Amino acid sequence: MATHWYFDFISPFAYLAWPRVRALAARHDIALRPIMFAGLLGHHGHKGPAEIAPKRTFTYRHVLWQAKQRGVPLAFPPTHPFNPLLALRLCVAAGTTPEAITAIFDWIWAQGRAADDPEAIAPLAAALGVDDASALSSPAVKETLRANYDAALAEGVFGVPTLVIDGEVFWGDDAMDFAEAFLADPGLLSTPEMQAAADWPVGIRRA
Repeated sequence: MATHWYFDFISPFAYLAWPRVRALAARHDIALRPIMFAGLLGHHGHKGPAEIAPKRTFTYRHVLWQAKQRGVPLAFPPTHPFNPLLALRLCVAAGTTPEAITAIFDWIWAQGRAADDPEAIAPLAAALGVDDASALSSPAVKETLRANYDAALAEGVFGVPTLVIDGEVFWGDDAMDFAEAFLADPGLLSTPEMQAAADWPVGIRRA
């Protein structure tokens, strides 16, 4: 089944999901696609969790609790939200390999280090073999990120992290069980109940 994972380093939920996605990628062919989450928010007219004050506090506490429950190290970067563009470009420049993704996630969310400044991210870039800072702004890197974003929109992605499996969207770290169940049973979404969910009548729309 064609499977794509869309993610942004700005998302702590993507960080939490990554170990499981990486393990899944060892058993299935998964295209790893970094994208700019802010672009999705703008396209769909949404606000991010950190842009709504009460939700921001809840989200951070929830992330901290989940990390502790899973025994995963978590240290927030100096500021959040932050501009993840350099981290995304570095990922692409380093080949979007599982090793590069792990290193960037760990830099930001395990070590709590900044990734939104060229000087701050330089040691990480060097460790990933990207010694030339100009590589982060190369046309090829920019075009790849844009292509990833366009593909995400075409597949109906509205948030990160998201697994898209044969055109079906599984959004969020908490959808991983659902996604793996679908991989094991492709008929999971073909039941009458699941099919009806796609076309349920709308009773009211906000202006």
